[in-house]
Amino acid sequence: MESSKRSFLKIAGISALGLGAKPVFDVMASSGEMAKPKTMKGPKALLAKRWGMVIDTRKLRTEEDLKPMIEICNKIHNVPHYDNPLHEIKWIWSEEFENDFPMQEADFLDDRLKHMPFLTLCNHCNQPPCVRVCPTKATFKREDGIVMMDYHRCIGCRFCMAACPYGSRSFNFRDPRPFIKKLYTGYPTRTKGVVEKCDFCSERLAVGEMPGCVEVSKGALAFGDLDDPNSEVRKLLRDNYAIRRKPALGTGPSVFYIV
Repeated sequence: MESSKRSFLKIAGISALGLGAKPVFDVMASSGEMAKPKTMKGPKALLAKRWGMVIDTRKLRTEEDLKPMIEICNKIHNVPHYDNPLHEIKWIWSEEFENDFPMQEADFLDDRLKHMPFLTLCNHCNQPPCVRVCPTKATFKREDGIVMMDYHRCIGCRFCMAACPYGSRSFNFRDPRPFIKKLYTGYPTRTKGVVEKCDFCSERLAVGEMPGCVEVSKGALAFGDLDDPNSEVRKLLRDNYAIRRKPALGTGPSVFYIV
């Protein structure tokens, strides 16, 4: 316990001083005191080398079209509802084109794209900056590309939120449990002071089920292995023009939008 305390203070000191010689993540990794969290897979688990999602925006033209996907995600992940927007917790939500794709906006953008809502979620980047900056490895990338959150390791420093260029993480400024309309026992609740986000329904994949948003999307969302040339997502990307959010940043988002 004393050793762990010294290690954490060492990290906190480096963070406060802003020393660039050795990143915080590297300090923790070199200490050898916290191994990377491992994921468990059930016998029916759906497997992939790199999970990815393709969103066909041609089938999602209105807020009403997006509503079933947002509602099921909130329900099965115990996402609380707050009246105060400053406390909002978002796993999957809608944004306009100019907010999701600021690097691809043009002066004479198609009116259909300019005014339609876009389904927005964590991009599960191939090179996730959030993972790089987390001092406790509370956020980590699985071998199948899913960027996860370990709520028990999160210390609420919010480094990951600062590093994420997509605004895909939310912080619990208050205890979320009293604000859950109906508790879903298939997923753990969180506590005040931790960060949370979409995890591609990893708990469902582990038992052989597709993400909830995909199941209710009526074909608008496809989910599969980006490394498998015969997968549905790869076929869609071959046959259609798709864009990703802020591709110039080099994070390698695993969420694609057919436009």
